[in-house]
Formats: sequence, C-alpha cells, structure tokens
Amino acid sequence: MALSSMTGFARAQGEAAGCAWHWELRSVNGKALDIRCRLPQGHESMEQSVREIARGYMHRGNLQVSLQVTMQARGAAVAVNEEALDQILAIADKLRKRLNAPPVTVEGLLGLRGILESSDVPEDEAIAEQRRQTQLESLKDALLQLVAMRRAEGEKLQDLVSAQLSQIASLAQQARDCPARSAETIRQKLTDQVAKLMETGTAFEADRLHAEAVMIAARADIQEELDRIDAHVAAGRDLLDTDGPVGRKFDFLAQEFNREANTLCSKSSDTSLTQIGLELKSVIDQLREQVQNIE
Repeated sequence: MALSSMTGFARAQGEAAGCAWHWELRSVNGKALDIRCRLPQGHESMEQSVREIARGYMHRGNLQVSLQVTMQARGAAVAVNEEALDQILAIADKLRKRLNAPPVTVEGLLGLRGILESSDVPEDEAIAEQRRQTQLESLKDALLQLVAMRRAEGEKLQDLVSAQLSQIASLAQQARDCPARSAETIRQKLTDQVAKLMETGTAFEADRLHAEAVMIAARADIQEELDRIDAHVAAGRDLLDTDGPVGRKFDFLAQEFNREANTLCSKSSDTSLTQIGLELKSVIDQLREQVQNIE
C-alpha cells in the first residue's frame, strides 16, 4: 500500500440556484487533524458539516478549507409605506384648501421619497438547503482531489523512506562486519593496554586484570544495538506495506533508530566503527525529516 503525505492542494467549483462558488483546500504537516474553515457570511451553519465530511477523508494534518460564493441578484419587492402616505395626504389636503391648489396626483405621490419601499425577495428555504447540499457535494470532489495529491506525494515519500531503511540496514551490516569487532582485534587491544599498564611497574593481580578486561569487552559490545536496528528496519518495512495512516508509528521508530545509533557511537572504541555510527546517524536524521510528512 502507498503512503500518504500530509501536504496537498485542491480546488472545486460549482453553480446552482443563482449562486456560483469554489472551494479551496490546503493541507500541511500536523501532529493531529486540525481543520480550519473560512466560510462567507450566511454560510457559517455549514461549518460542522464541513468538518464531519473532511474527517472522513483524512486523519492527520493541518487542513484549511476556504469557500468563496457569488450570489446573483434576486430582485426586490416594492411596497407602499402606508403610514408615510397617510401623513403626506393629510398635509397635502390642508395645503390644497389653504392655497386653493389642485388635488395631488398619484404620480406626484409616488415620486416622493419614503412613499415606496423596496426589499430583497426572501429566498425559499428549500432552494437554499438544496444549494447547500450541492455545495457540500462539491466539497467532497475537492477532498478527493486533495487525497489523490497527498497519495501521489506519499508514493515519492515511500521510495525515499524505503531507500533510507535499506541504507540503515547496510550500515548496520557494515558495523557487524567491522574488523574492529573481531574477537582477535579486541583481545589484542586489551593485551596492548595491559602491557602498557605493566610497564609502569605497578603490581596488578592477574585475576583482577582478567575481570576488568571482560567488563571492558562487554561494555564495548554493540551486538544488541545492531540486533535492535535490524528489528526496527523490519518494522519499518512492515509499515510501508500497511494500509492506513502510519506517520505516528514511523516517527516513534525514527526515535528508536536514533537511540540505538547514539549508543553504538558511545560504545565504539575504534575510529572505523565510529565513522559507521556517524553515517548511520546522518541517514537516520534524513529519515526523521521524511517521516514528519507521512500521514
């Protein structure tokens, strides 16, 4: 199975019931799934649905969901302000009697400010709900695109991680085969060290020297570390074949690799083995960088 990255981008657009919109999704690394929504005014009620839908497509990463909407004008309803009309008619009637003026006309009344009022025609709630559902369906299209992009990036990550695991296994084998670890080399090194001590003229008990030599050899033994590194490599390869999010497990595995490499370097008493340990740490650091982006 292919890994999934946590990095991706996707867009989807649609149009229905006098409304055009487009979704824009961006995701980056994150320890958990963090969804942030930017919805236009009047669409805030969709946020819970957006979050629930997004959770069905991904498990980790910081996801930003943005919706932009363009509404077509629905027209306006015109009505007479009855209260204002009554007041103006009363005033007009008094003025007509006082000035002996002709009666007011309908056209004249309608031309006065405040007599006619206009308001947006309210949208049918059923139509609005149908449009919201259509918008959420197009969000799913955008999420499918995002998942596809994350998987495409994950395939590249899989190749890199697989190669790094092979490098780690190869370096562990080099450490295992290092001449400095041979029994004869260790025996000769201890013999040389004891000989230098004896040259000082200080008296040493043979049994005590033997016991100290055994302890030194035991402390320098890295067999357990190499065995654990091999086990971690096998676990990493199993994760590469696992379906579903494995980023957290890989992150923990990288920490374990680093711990063993540090111990190997601290135990090493030979420059060639130390060099292998340093190369091992370098590859593990590269692995840790890559697994930070695995879902």
